[in-house]
Amino acid sequence: MKVIVKLLQSIRFRITFVFVLFLIVILESFGVFFVHQIEQHDLIASEAELTMPTYVTKKIVEGLDAGSGKESREKMDTAVKDFDSNLVENVLVYDKSGKVVSSQSTKKSLLPKTIDSNSEIALDGGNSYLKIRTQDRDQGSGQQAVVTRQLYANGTNAPSKSGEKPVGVVVVYASLAKVYANARQILLLFLLAGLLTLVASVYLAFILSRTLTRPIEIINKQTARIAAGDYSMVNTISGSDEISQLAHSVNTLSNRIAESTEIISNERNRLHSVLHHMADGVLLTNAKGQLTIINQAATKLLGVSEQAALGQQVFDLLDLPEYQSIRDLIKQQRSMTVDVGQRIIEVRVSLIKNPSGLINAMVLILHDITEQKKIDQDRRDFVSNVSHELRTPLTTVASYVESLQEGAKEDSKILGEFLTVIQNETDRMSRMVSDLLELSRMDQGTMEVKTELVQLNTMLNFILDRFEMILLSPSKDLNSDRKIKIVRHIPKDQEFWVDIDYDKMTQVIDNLMNNAIKYSPDGGSITVSLEKSGDKALISIKDQGLGIPVADQEKVFNRFFRVDKSRSRAQGGTGLGLAISKEVIEKFNGRIWVESKENEGSTFKMTLNYVQDDLLSTEKQWDED
Repeated sequence: MKVIVKLLQSIRFRITFVFVLFLIVILESFGVFFVHQIEQHDLIASEAELTMPTYVTKKIVEGLDAGSGKESREKMDTAVKDFDSNLVENVLVYDKSGKVVSSQSTKKSLLPKTIDSNSEIALDGGNSYLKIRTQDRDQGSGQQAVVTRQLYANGTNAPSKSGEKPVGVVVVYASLAKVYANARQILLLFLLAGLLTLVASVYLAFILSRTLTRPIEIINKQTARIAAGDYSMVNTISGSDEISQLAHSVNTLSNRIAESTEIISNERNRLHSVLHHMADGVLLTNAKGQLTIINQAATKLLGVSEQAALGQQVFDLLDLPEYQSIRDLIKQQRSMTVDVGQRIIEVRVSLIKNPSGLINAMVLILHDITEQKKIDQDRRDFVSNVSHELRTPLTTVASYVESLQEGAKEDSKILGEFLTVIQNETDRMSRMVSDLLELSRMDQGTMEVKTELVQLNTMLNFILDRFEMILLSPSKDLNSDRKIKIVRHIPKDQEFWVDIDYDKMTQVIDNLMNNAIKYSPDGGSITVSLEKSGDKALISIKDQGLGIPVADQEKVFNRFFRVDKSRSRAQGGTGLGLAISKEVIEKFNGRIWVESKENEGSTFKMTLNYVQDDLLSTEKQWDED
């Protein structure tokens, strides 16, 4: 059923149907007209054949003039019999009173029983009667032609003077069987020709419709594949007609769409790549504030998956209960900051409008400013600490100089003590400025580093030997009179070679050892260890001091941070040694940290990548081959 419906709806069927129907209508119209013309021609020919000759009508008139006797009747019958025609079936002669005075009939059963109206009109001298007409026979035995003629006294069909009445009427009845038989034969021929024409027209219409619909089918198939995203099909329809031009246009359209699709796809891929590789998060919403696009950076910042985020209200996703619609953000007209866990995120909003100004989308840029806030805070703290640390020795120097100016210089003992304090504070400021310059060079990446292969075993022993000598000799800075002991756990059978700057590494060990000595109690010990930890060399420096609270252990490497500020300042520290040590170790791709418990001491540990080389692990000298 579907196949039939599809066939009836096809343009090929429509073209064939219209073409065949048109031919049938033309052919039948022409046939009807032609048959009708033949019938009229035959009827006119029949009228001429049914018209009585003048000599017959004269004899009938003479019979009418002779009265109603037998002789006149015989005379009229003889005249009627002389009228011979193959078509005539009946002949009736009416006198002026309308009475049949003579008749000739081959089928008396078909004779009319009364005078007809046309004959009455003719007897009355009227001209409105039909000279020839057709009528159905009585008893339904076919049609017959009827010819009515007026008879005048002069023996003709026309009066000799105006107002003259006819003396009688002759009515001739003829069979039209031959006429209609001829017409039926012609009609049959037309029907046969029409049937042949119909078959031929169906075939020609099918061929014609196929020549028209076949290119359309190819174009339809091509456009369907274009709609499905396949642009590889190219039609080969040639010619210069409208369909060929359409086919060429479809090929051109396919190429243009393919090029445009490729450009759009490349742009989409670039946009996707840009969005998903941006450091900042990007959110795109519709006009209702529902999320439609979110990039990878935004999912990491917000801690959500892309599938869970899409479709949510952006105000709920960013936890902004004070905003309920895009209109609220329009009123804001400035960026905002939101806290997401431990992160601080700056949100900048941009509205997307159509040409009429209607807002149909919104873009939100998420920028993680946590580190920036921390850097800003560290910068403020650093400036504050530098100003404070410099102000303290400057205040001391200023106060002592003022005292000297007011007369204290007259006492030689006080003068010496004041100058010593001024000298110590000046040295402290000089060390602080030097450390600050060192840190500045590290921050700017301009610190000069000269790396070389260094054996940590020998280096540590050399530095510890130097500190032991300092502890044995009088030293006001290190308070050597506290009798601090250095314990070494440095392997002798395993060498640790590292690629470092010897002077910078010495500075780090010196800072850690100085701190350990400063904060160790009288009679305490400092343990220095060197061991292997995975693929790294681990150096540990442990003291028996007061320890560092857990909350401060991450902060001890910050600049100017002091666990015990009063004690540290009293011992002349700058508060920058651990910060410098951390920068140096990280410069060598190492790591430094502290492990400590309050009242149990602290252990500073650092790891460095040691060099694994067969040459270094042998006992051969480097200059040997």
